[in-house]
Amino acid sequence: MSVLTVVLYTLVVVIALLLIGLILIQQSKGGGFGAAFGGVGESVFGAHAGSHMTKLTVIMTALFFILTLLLAVVVGHSGKEKSVAEINMDITADAKAQQKSVKTEVATKNEKAPDVAVKTVPAAAKDSTIPGKK
Repeated sequence: MSVLTVVLYTLVVVIALLLIGLILIQQSKGGGFGAAFGGVGESVFGAHAGSHMTKLTVIMTALFFILTLLLAVVVGHSGKEKSVAEINMDITADAKAQQKSVKTEVATKNEKAPDVAVKTVPAAAKDSTIPGKK
């Protein structure tokens, strides 16, 4: 995991916790969720954007989504790490290739080895070749 990924994860978690706290300490503007469909609630993006807490909530939410999308791009484009199964398959393939090369090397050495022929010499010839013996 790269340093950028760790920093982005940390920022996303911190901003999420700040957003939770910020939303929980705000006063309700009347009606809550039911007023959202009735059209009675105050618009966050309208001319009366609300208090500083509402503006801060909108900014933090936008920052949260931007960081989340950036994190998705960074993680999605990072190099794919191999799984344990893929590593095991690579090790097995390397071992088989090494075993095959050893067998080939041994076979090549056996083919290059000179044939040693043992010549038998008659016993009479052996005795006559030794000096001082008759």
